[in-house]
Amino acid sequence: MMPTVTGPQRELAPTPSEADPALAGLTVGLGGPSGRFARLGSSWWTPLRIALAVCTITFGLGVLQKAPCMEAGWDRQSWRPFKALCYSDIGFLYQERGFAEGNRPFLDTGNYPVLEYPVLTGGFMEVAARITWLMTGDPKKDLTVEQKRDTAGVFFLVNTVMLFLCALLVVGLTVATARGVARKPGAARGQPLDALYVAAAPALALTSTINWDLFAVALTAGAMFAWSRGKPIWFGVLLGLGTAAKFYPFLLLGPLLIVCLRGRKLWPWFQATIAAVVAWGLVNAPIYLLAKNEWLSFWQFNDQRESDYGSIWYVLKLAKHEVTDVNQLNIVIFAGLCLSIAILGLMAPRPPRFAQLAFLVVAAFLLINKVYSPQYVLWLLPLVALARPRLRDWLIWQACECFYWMLVWMHLAQFLQPGDPNVPDRIYWFSVILRMAGTLWLMLVVARDILLPENDPVRRGDAVDDPSDGVPSRTLVTA
Repeated sequence: MMPTVTGPQRELAPTPSEADPALAGLTVGLGGPSGRFARLGSSWWTPLRIALAVCTITFGLGVLQKAPCMEAGWDRQSWRPFKALCYSDIGFLYQERGFAEGNRPFLDTGNYPVLEYPVLTGGFMEVAARITWLMTGDPKKDLTVEQKRDTAGVFFLVNTVMLFLCALLVVGLTVATARGVARKPGAARGQPLDALYVAAAPALALTSTINWDLFAVALTAGAMFAWSRGKPIWFGVLLGLGTAAKFYPFLLLGPLLIVCLRGRKLWPWFQATIAAVVAWGLVNAPIYLLAKNEWLSFWQFNDQRESDYGSIWYVLKLAKHEVTDVNQLNIVIFAGLCLSIAILGLMAPRPPRFAQLAFLVVAAFLLINKVYSPQYVLWLLPLVALARPRLRDWLIWQACECFYWMLVWMHLAQFLQPGDPNVPDRIYWFSVILRMAGTLWLMLVVARDILLPENDPVRRGDAVDDPSDGVPSRTLVTA
């Protein structure tokens, strides 16, 4: 029996040890799951504070893990970043994309490659660069290599603080989204401690400062929160901004369409889509008008990029079975996977939850994409916490991701290269396949939850299909 509180009667969500058998087993040495007379909700340690504290510890451990590269001064000529498993794009791109000379992304050019990132990520980098310049003095055009490395170290620390704030935002917004919406007095709320699946993730520590993906993840988490509070326009604005920072948030409009079709609420979907397009357009238009060729560099880079690290296509290329026209094949396969997910969502016995479909689509994209950088796992962290908050499945997935994270740097450092140059690096191949298997496992259990909603760990009874959906369906009685 779930505990209740006096006063305005509201049923509390079950504690994690009550809801998850795997967690219940881990509490045996601590006294077991909470009892019916436990004083729940009376501690200063609220779910939000717990999750933020855990996130701080996790992120801090990740920063310490990057210490060898900070000490070495972000020297690309040495093998230190790969040997010490501490590689990050942040310190290197400051030196290699004009920031060290005081140049602006997209608008200024020089003897360096154009920034191959979306506009809003470029803006994030410029803000960090300007803070760096304030701390180190005005940048000069004739900096020595050593001076560039020194300022790159400051740039990395500035970005670390900014990305830490993004991580706290992701965790806090996931807490609020997982809490859900009580539609009537006495209705059960969600489980905010599910956000610990983000805050305590080993992948958060290992990958959060490799690149700037956490910025887009924070905007996407904000969009999910806005939808949970019945704000489709704000959902669209934040999703459009997320897409201006990284392409993947745009994919969430497809799953949202299926949710809205099942709930007969297409107008909120149109509001969200229009707001997303407008927000994305307003951010991109100035750079497009002032520097069209530089703006196109992100799209051209991704279109022309060959099969790269982490993808099954890269493994096939290493195995001498290279696939031609990967872009076209990717589009066909991804379209087929999206169609399958749409049919699953439309034919399910009960309307699927938005987070479930969003996870399936983003995971499908990462499963067959022609590159999988280690930090892409951050895209899935809040979606997994909302779609499948179960310890066993989370541990399986995290173990696969961490194993791949370790092996990709060892592969780049050539630690795994067999003595015979004619023998391929099959251990790295195995890490890629294992990483894909971990993602596929989560996709299968989420699909099973959609087909068998009684197994869904998030649903609460029969009255509400999705406690984190704040836009009521026309089929629901809300009065």
